[in-house]
Amino acid sequence: MKSTKPLIILNETILPGEKKTIYMEIAKLHTATKLKIPVIIERSKMDGPTVLFSAGIHGDEINGVEIVRSIIVQKINRPARGTIICIPVINIFSFVNKTREFPDGRDLNRVFPGSKKGSLAAQFAYHLLHEIIPHIDYAVDFHAGGASRFNAAQIRIAPHNEELKNLAAVFGAPFTLYSKNITVSFRNACEKGNVKMLLFEGGKSLDIDVTIAEEGVNGAKRLLAHLKMLSPKISKAPVSEPSIYITKSTWVRANQSGLFHDYNKIGCYVKKGFVLGSITDPFGNFEQKIKAPNDGYIINANHAPIVYQGDALYHISNELESHDEKRSADKI
Repeated sequence: MKSTKPLIILNETILPGEKKTIYMEIAKLHTATKLKIPVIIERSKMDGPTVLFSAGIHGDEINGVEIVRSIIVQKINRPARGTIICIPVINIFSFVNKTREFPDGRDLNRVFPGSKKGSLAAQFAYHLLHEIIPHIDYAVDFHAGGASRFNAAQIRIAPHNEELKNLAAVFGAPFTLYSKNITVSFRNACEKGNVKMLLFEGGKSLDIDVTIAEEGVNGAKRLLAHLKMLSPKISKAPVSEPSIYITKSTWVRANQSGLFHDYNKIGCYVKKGFVLGSITDPFGNFEQKIKAPNDGYIINANHAPIVYQGDALYHISNELESHDEKRSADKI
């Protein structure tokens, strides 16, 4: 069925079949330089859902930006039906500075629903939530690990939500991690607005990983194909292995400070006691082996060369959904 309904965002009208880039401008730099957030909108002439692909809510998580950029460059955002909205960099202030937080020190992903007259971060959250989100049916927000921690490609969803679980299966990331929504997060705000959001994590901050980016792009393709929005001109993503659903996980932390040597087992299933890495001092006096506390998948690894006592080193699963236990045969 053809659509005749105009879409109005930020006082701009986007007609069916139209492509338009509009700009969200909340504040300027302290130099009075304008700082605009491009919102790239592609509409089909056929009725259908509206999907948002967003990244850069943390300005140093470049891998997510690269995924949304690739979606645009490969013309995956030209829908067979409905509307696709891409915001490659939400937090443009932090992106310019290559930092996680806003200039005021606030984490944009911890100030939702925001405030029209609050802090700069709160104002951004408020306008995003009131200007963009009311038009969205489905969303994928792309993130990367912070503080030199590398995430295996994974989707994060709230527990006990069968619809999101099914969408995660469609997306096809290697792992799906159940994690509760943080009250003041973008994900929680979207859920309250009845937006079905998948949060993608992969790679680490201030880095572009080609394999992780490919996982994100292929997942976006699978989601669009499921929604019958993928253009027939775009090649379909390869069929993925079933996602491994992790119900519980834990962090392995450093018992002492020193030089950290990671043995690169990200994404692998390891047995309890398997040596994941080691910590040494700079002078050759000691070496401490870091061992897996239980059988599980390594879904995050610290890539920092220097760590302090108490730093998170590895994120390991310690409970899978029962039907995923058969995948545990892939052990080291």
